[in-house]
Amino acid sequence: MASQVVSGLFLKANEVRVVTLSGYRGEHELIAPKVNKFSLLKNPQQGDVQQFIAQLQAYISEHHVAKVVLNRRATSGQGAGGAGTFLMEGAILACIGVDIEFVHPATLRATDKRCGALKPAKPTTVDLGKAYDLAFEALVD
Repeated sequence: MASQVVSGLFLKANEVRVVTLSGYRGEHELIAPKVNKFSLLKNPQQGDVQQFIAQLQAYISEHHVAKVVLNRRATSGQGAGGAGTFLMEGAILACIGVDIEFVHPATLRATDKRCGALKPAKPTTVDLGKAYDLAFEALVD
């Protein structure tokens, strides 16, 4: 199976942290490490959402991203996603033209235990680390 370019999008509050990887689980590289965050105003207007999506689409197109992986939001209870993540998730689902996959945090933890040694390029920042884990999840062996 051929390698592909995948982006992990970690949704938190009104920000999306982005890490893009290319290659395979055993051997991959970070793509565009300087671009790692897109924001949406807390109370956005229609134009703000359109601009957010346009920036994300331009990034995906520029880096030839084949798949986007999002964190599965908790819908109730402690840690439930707020209005910002709900809005961004809906806009991404409606407007991004590549495959989108959701991954549960428990799946990320299990993969991290099993494959942690294969992640030497994982960012040390917590949110970027989670975005990296999301992208890593979509890489093939």
